[in-house]
Amino acid sequence: MENRILVIDDDRELCGLLEEYLVAEGFAVESVHTGPQGAEQGSQGNYALIVLDVMLPGLNGFDVLRRIRGESSVPVVMLTARGEEVDRIVGLEMGADDYLPKPFNPRELVARIRAIQRRQSTAQKDGTAAEAVLVVGDLVLDPGRRTVLQGERSVVLTSIEFSVLELLLAQAGRVISRDDICSQALGRQLNSFDRSIDVHVSSLRRKLGPAGDGSERIKSVRGIGYIYLRPAGSP
Repeated sequence: MENRILVIDDDRELCGLLEEYLVAEGFAVESVHTGPQGAEQGSQGNYALIVLDVMLPGLNGFDVLRRIRGESSVPVVMLTARGEEVDRIVGLEMGADDYLPKPFNPRELVARIRAIQRRQSTAQKDGTAAEAVLVVGDLVLDPGRRTVLQGERSVVLTSIEFSVLELLLAQAGRVISRDDICSQALGRQLNSFDRSIDVHVSSLRRKLGPAGDGSERIKSVRGIGYIYLRPAGSP
């Protein structure tokens, strides 16, 4: 399962090229070419990661992602048309872990996959080391179990959202730059046109809601990054 990749794309030539490149990099690759096939196989298969195109026959990539997320938290990298920022934002908001605009160098896809695998490996090692549970206000984040509780309610997060929240809670009350969040949570360098961190933070705000007193939890610091605000009276 560790190196098993599913590619969902109707471009058979691209699938062939990706399969050839990824196999050479040590991955086992399967490809399907329609939305319904991708939704079924992605939801039921035991994959390390799924590469999912937005434009698919029968069922678009967003609907495929929604069905996969209903069954699995497997990491998903979405392929979008260059310049289609709306597609990237929607994909991230729906639970994609990363995106890559077409056309792209297969080497960049491998780099994204490796970054996701490193994050998961680090999380597993931290879990075996019984890393301390983070408690800030009504939130309880358990790095070992990869769970978040808001009071009695379990909060379902994607792997990226979890990593971003863990970073913010670990340094609650301190501003963290977008560059640091990108490098530590996504495992790659931030570029000037990359809004993925902003989208993940926006999703966290929506899922967590305001603090108990109605104030915002995560505040943006213009030109720098984000800060998770400690509740009044907390150390």
